Amino acid sequence: MKKIIVVIICAFISLNVSAQKADKGWKSLFNGKSFKGWSFSENPDSFSIEDGVVKVEGPRSHMFYTGKYKKHDFKNFELKMQVKTMPGANSGIFVHTEFEEDGWPSKGYEIQVNQTQGDWRKTGSVYSFKDVKETFVKDNEWYTQHIIVQGDDITVKINGEVINEFNEKTDRGEIGDSGKRLSHGTVALQAHDPKSVVYYKDIMIKPLP
Repeated sequence: MKKIIVVIICAFISLNVSAQKADKGWKSLFNGKSFKGWSFSENPDSFSIEDGVVKVEGPRSHMFYTGKYKKHDFKNFELKMQVKTMPGANSGIFVHTEFEEDGWPSKGYEIQVNQTQGDWRKTGSVYSFKDVKETFVKDNEWYTQHIIVQGDDITVKINGEVINEFNEKTDRGEIGDSGKRLSHGTVALQAHDPKSVVYYKDIMIKPLP
């Protein structure tokens, strides 16, 4: 009996260590209690916290990570979070961007969040550059949106499935002076319009070499 107990304990420890190794490198950007480390453009009241979750509802606004971690300046990284859209909602997740006081962010790329809103560009689109027409999740359900930025590439996964792969050289063409490009910067969440209600939680980032 004692041997069985020892084996069970060892197995539990092994699984726990494996889980810790799997989580190594990930950093939470939202503590579920306050917006510490985040800054808002116009209409900051479009963002609130309900039961540890970011609720997005209201006129256009953007919530930029401006915290201390890596001085909020990321180049190669994985960004992962849980998202839930309500019917008719539109939002977005920005990468390689920077804080702006108003308007739509002019730097970096937007990764679309939209299952049923009128815009034909759906969740996982690298907005207006490599778009997704299909929907892979339903409104009112939590799902995982996972964005990997590495070199010239952006990979988007929904619930672990790759749904979009964007390469700046082959999918973009001539960039010129446009700020919508891969370089480096922070991440941001979007409040699109008063009719859009979206929830975000478990916002995590993992820097890559």
